[in-house]
Amino acid sequence: MIYSMTAFARAQSQGEWGSLICEMRSINHRYLEVSLHLPDVLRVFEMPIRERIREHLKRGKVECLLRYQPSVRVAGSLYTVNMVLAQELCHASAQIATMLPTAVSTCSTDILRFPGVLETKEADIGMLEDHVLQLVNTTLTDLVAARGREGEELKQLFLQRMDLMQQELVKVRENLPYVMREQQERLMKRFADVKLELDSTRLEQEMVMFAQKMDVAEEIERAETHIGEIRRVLKQGGAVGRRLDFLLQELNREANTLGSKSSDSAMTHMAVEMKVLIEQVREQVQNVE
Repeated sequence: MIYSMTAFARAQSQGEWGSLICEMRSINHRYLEVSLHLPDVLRVFEMPIRERIREHLKRGKVECLLRYQPSVRVAGSLYTVNMVLAQELCHASAQIATMLPTAVSTCSTDILRFPGVLETKEADIGMLEDHVLQLVNTTLTDLVAARGREGEELKQLFLQRMDLMQQELVKVRENLPYVMREQQERLMKRFADVKLELDSTRLEQEMVMFAQKMDVAEEIERAETHIGEIRRVLKQGGAVGRRLDFLLQELNREANTLGSKSSDSAMTHMAVEMKVLIEQVREQVQNVE
């Protein structure tokens, strides 16, 4: 299975300890880039969360948001007030108030907002670790499943485009003898029109050179090889985005050569059609992990 890099997942957990909500969204990116948004009380779990994300995902820009609402019973055990710092702040506030003509009284919430006044009891949040990591795992599972569903749709699109490219190559192969014959007849007619007489050896050499210039059998074989390799990679699955992008570049190169060697409008049209199909796939491959 191949995976898209675009997906969203959300999971929620609730218990006596409170409620947790985890949201994850991912978009395409060249590498794996993880951005975490955690409340202060859950920041101690940042590294374990990052490790779990790296275990499940290989590429993509991933944004993870965690919200935690402690229950009334737990809230009192998670935080403690630094009384020494709070008293110093109250004392300093009173001193400053005597210096101002119209001082506004300081309320308790102003003191609590000051960094270091409200402290988290890290020893007491250990009870949340299992719930947090389990919720992250659940959200990651849903995210990977969503990426897989979209990846399967992309895979079918790619296979359809490979079938259409193969059809164009078959047309080129079938049409090539007629094009060669037509171009040879046209060349001979030009010789006759200008009354140019060539000996048989020179004429044979010219025709061989012309045939080599027009021959695209090698380009067709290489293009078919690339298409077969793309099919194999799609069947293999996994993190195949970069490999598919490389193969499409090589396939596009063969299509360009087919177009440059073409001296027939039908073959030119087939080469252009192949390039259109390749570009359609390349745009979508940017979303593949």
